[in-house]
Amino acid sequence: MPSFLKDITPFYGTHEKNQAGQTLEEFLEDYDPYKYKTPSCTTDTVVFSHDAALSESLEGLKVLLVKRSNHPSIGFWALPGGFIELEEDLEATAKRELMEETGVANPIMEQIATYGAYNRDPRARVITTAYMALVQEKDVTVKAGDDAADAVWCSLDLELAAESNEKEAVRRTYILQFVNREKGLDTRAVVEHTLRRGLVREEHFTVSEQGMIAVDHAAIVVQAMLILRGRLVGE
Repeated sequence: MPSFLKDITPFYGTHEKNQAGQTLEEFLEDYDPYKYKTPSCTTDTVVFSHDAALSESLEGLKVLLVKRSNHPSIGFWALPGGFIELEEDLEATAKRELMEETGVANPIMEQIATYGAYNRDPRARVITTAYMALVQEKDVTVKAGDDAADAVWCSLDLELAAESNEKEAVRRTYILQFVNREKGLDTRAVVEHTLRRGLVREEHFTVSEQGMIAVDHAAIVVQAMLILRGRLVGE
């Protein structure tokens, strides 16, 4: 099939033919992109808000959640996000989905993680790229749209419930409470954090109790909160 891209100039390499005697054009014409089953890609964005200067306690921090109006996780609360378009960069997807679902337009975003557990979505193999943004609540207007039944700010309370320091890893259990009294939302999630330290670090955030928070989104929120906290204390 023809190249996915109109301009293939950056991919000529040394202009050699491959072992089958093909030019780049010939290789692409014969290439089957469906030879391997491919996953779907999404983005999810943790949008935090604050009204005053943040301290390392993160007191007063809120997160923007949307209520899912369709399967899977119908009726649960989730981070704004959705599927990428084929000719769309990841950050553009994150900003488009945020705007469509909440009305929040074009905040500064930082890519913070990729979540790719094979069982995170029953529809297909879905890998999500997580982003983080920080705004002042008074500066944005939130309005649910697209497939979001509602969009609200939720207060956050993060508690370290358990910690163990082993030779090769630190394991922590966090309890994260989400509250919006006006919407009757008061739910908690439990997130396990494992960090193998060294010059190269291996880090995992997994949800052991999700409450009414969709999929692994509580883990993404905890990871984002710890990034903020680390920067505030100068780590």
